[in-house]
Amino acid sequence: MRNIFLVIRREYMVRVKKRSFLIMTLLAPLLFVGFYAIVIWVAVGSVDTKTVQVLDESRLFTGKFKDSESMKFIYLESSIDSAKAGFRRSEANALVFIPKDIIKKPKSLRIYSAKNVSMDMKSEIEKVIEKEIEDIKLSEAGITHKILEDSRVNVSSETISLSEEGEKTSSSGAATVIGGICAFLIYMSVFIYGTQVMRGITEEKTSRIVEVIISSVKPFHLMLGKIIGVALVGLTQFVLWILLTASLTSAASAVMSSKMPKDPAQMAQEMQKVQNGMPNQGMPGGNVENPVAEVLGAVNSLNIPLIIGCFLFYYLGGYLLYSALFGAVGAAVDNDADTQQFMLPITLPIIFSFVFAQFVLRDPDGTLAFWTSIIPFTSPIIMMVRIPFGVPAWEIALSMVLLVLGFMGTTWLAARIYRVGILMYGKKVSYKELAKWIFYK
Repeated sequence: MRNIFLVIRREYMVRVKKRSFLIMTLLAPLLFVGFYAIVIWVAVGSVDTKTVQVLDESRLFTGKFKDSESMKFIYLESSIDSAKAGFRRSEANALVFIPKDIIKKPKSLRIYSAKNVSMDMKSEIEKVIEKEIEDIKLSEAGITHKILEDSRVNVSSETISLSEEGEKTSSSGAATVIGGICAFLIYMSVFIYGTQVMRGITEEKTSRIVEVIISSVKPFHLMLGKIIGVALVGLTQFVLWILLTASLTSAASAVMSSKMPKDPAQMAQEMQKVQNGMPNQGMPGGNVENPVAEVLGAVNSLNIPLIIGCFLFYYLGGYLLYSALFGAVGAAVDNDADTQQFMLPITLPIIFSFVFAQFVLRDPDGTLAFWTSIIPFTSPIIMMVRIPFGVPAWEIALSMVLLVLGFMGTTWLAARIYRVGILMYGKKVSYKELAKWIFYK
């Protein structure tokens, strides 16, 4: 055991002290928070106001186009030829021409501009005209627009879990997002840190350093120490990412909140603008719930301690299972180019797991979901997709036991290959040769 701890310490310290580890640990949260900060800044930042000239020959849309922060409308009283000539001399961004027969020929609308018109501008102009034409036709049929709006109802349901503990509000949306994020993190970590084990072993074998190490450490102890050492590096990086991201997000939120209006009346006015631009959510009086409170409520409806505990277990279990196989491949070959022929059987179950996860999200209690969350090669990803939706305790326990047994099996298999391949040089290895190594005494 002492030798294993020495190898773990060496693998951990060598990788943690690398400049690339420090850069990626610090840079990833900055890039993550910076990306969303830029998106939010662009979304809520100042928008250039576009000037739009409107020539309405039908006289039906006068005053229907309302000025906003993004667009300002100017109504013209002239012929289309004069309007075109004046538009070329003006600094307006677009000229909207509405002909007299717009009701009979709605496709006769014309928008002139010096450059291409943006989709937002085109959509907003068309939306105003469509709504007004719809009101006119409804009025002619004896139906007011208010009657039509009152007849439209958006149904919004609340999901509630019934269990022995009683009723508990649940959120399928939050479960889908959390399950997908956890599965993706495990999927990426298995690839990233598993290949680190493989390349580390290949480099030591190529440089002949391993010959010195093997003289004092058993091959199995060396392989196990490398696997656990890299796993600890991954956990360290994950923890630092979480802490740094949380700190940066809090700082960014504080900065953004300082930019928000402090006057309650002004804040209410801003919220009213947002609500006016949103569809009726089916709430009494058309009120819109607080989205922040809705998100927090959705997250609180999940069993967060269980999700975090299972994530750590399946992250370690999935990594240990696959990294043992990656380590065996690294010991069997002499360079990175030769690893490709042995990588496919290892990576296919990981890729299939990520593909199956898309179907499991649709039916988390189906037959496919059950069996793929039990089989050790797919359970780390699939079970993390299912857990936020609620999984019976016996299924989680069975999956965990089988994953531990799977790790022990792959470790034994990898050790049999590792003990022979680590000192094998200059020979092209085939699957038949690997099978012989497994049964060597």
